[in-house]
Amino acid sequence: MSAVPSLKARLDAGERVLGALLRVPGEELVEMVAVAGFDFVLLDGEHGPADVVELRRHIAFAAVHGVPVLVRVGSAEPALVLRALDAGAQGVVAPHVDTPEQAAALVDSAHYPPYGHRGFATYGRSGRFGLVGADEHKQRALAETLVFGMIESPEGVRAVEAVVGTERLDGSMVGVADLAASSTPDDPPHAEQVRRVHDELAAQTKLRMDIVNSREAAERSFADGARLVVYNLTATVMAHLAELRGARS
Repeated sequence: MSAVPSLKARLDAGERVLGALLRVPGEELVEMVAVAGFDFVLLDGEHGPADVVELRRHIAFAAVHGVPVLVRVGSAEPALVLRALDAGAQGVVAPHVDTPEQAAALVDSAHYPPYGHRGFATYGRSGRFGLVGADEHKQRALAETLVFGMIESPEGVRAVEAVVGTERLDGSMVGVADLAASSTPDDPPHAEQVRRVHDELAAQTKLRMDIVNSREAAERSFADGARLVVYNLTATVMAHLAELRGARS
């Protein structure tokens, strides 16, 4: 298994990175994304399969190709965060992180002491199956683990300064669908709420992640300040299939 480069180090160096969100099980899809030259894979454990066996297989395939993996966990529950990181993910994206307390709890679950209380183990993939010493493993995890929280409600938008300002929270992504679904006529317009989150991320120099469905949207996101842009692979494939189907009309 080849060493996987640190995605956080690349981001700390100012790079913009492009990934693919995988919502359906398929190790070959991970391999195709890697061969195509993407920078990372985002495995969806919230709206996609959350089976631990599938998770481990997908991360293993990515590791063979030297491609970092982030996991969108089903929730910020410590056990789910621990499972993803122990399996070899370089970071987690947690849904519904709409208060500073939720953001702090997420960071606490994702980091070893002194930054958090993640359960310590070196005998999994993240510790090279015991070949990495305990201190080296701990220091590497503290330096390289990425933690993202999704802001998905008007409450989260109102609290965005405190949420984004949470120590060791690397960045955020707006859950645009949930934000729209949970907003009422009394809340600011959808685009205004999204803009507020993006502006706060920029003001605090935190990382912004966007999910998009097209190259044009990806280019707009990068131009607007996103540092991580992720293609929704399922939506992208379905759009292409619909276009190809039109040949018979």
